[in-house]
Amino acid sequence: MRPFLIVAALLGAACRNAHPGTATPVRTTRDTSRVARDTALESRAARLELKVLEQGAQVEELQTRLDDARREVVRAMAKLQSLATRAEAASGMAEAEIALQALRTGTGGGGGGSATAPPELNQGTQLLQLSTVEFDRQNYGGALYLANEAKNAAAAGQGRLSSDDRVKPRAGEVPFALPLRLQTTGRANVREGPGSNFRVSYTLDAGAELTAYSYVDQWVRVNDQTNRAGWIHQNLIGRSR
Repeated sequence: MRPFLIVAALLGAACRNAHPGTATPVRTTRDTSRVARDTALESRAARLELKVLEQGAQVEELQTRLDDARREVVRAMAKLQSLATRAEAASGMAEAEIALQALRTGTGGGGGGSATAPPELNQGTQLLQLSTVEFDRQNYGGALYLANEAKNAAAAGQGRLSSDDRVKPRAGEVPFALPLRLQTTGRANVREGPGSNFRVSYTLDAGAELTAYSYVDQWVRVNDQTNRAGWIHQNLIGRSR
């Protein structure tokens, strides 16, 4: 009987040791690294959303130009000389060349542009080359149309340069390939710099039209319709309807 009691006592002590009090949870470095990883993923997702907006705008711009060019070619084939005279086409091409040369000079490029040239310079140059081809084919209407498109591209490039001159680039600022047409999704503050710590420059109502030129993390540099510059958070803007 005595050995049995000794064994029972030992088993009871073992059971008590097997159920200690609730331990205080300890925060590990794994929790900290998970928070940092989630923050990095959110930042990356925000940058990807901006890239989607940029590429969508590029596709729409190219598709619009392609559709316009096709319609103009059809009209030119039907009307031929009635669209424009040889002198009008030559004049339009000369004006386009002057506009592109001014844009090229503004970017610091010589005869062939520079690495910092806006994309509108290459676009306008290609349009002017197509205009020359149509002129040689005696399709003066098509040549004039393409020359006007080249002038429009040059004007857009000059607008980009003017905006860049007004606002000194920030550290980490990434320019869009083409200006994006956006609008506010609600009442939104536009700040002096890319961050909530910067002072509010002005406030816009929902649906206000904006032109975006670049971004830093989740902050986008924009101009409103009255040409006021500033920075707005990505969550407050969307594609223009």
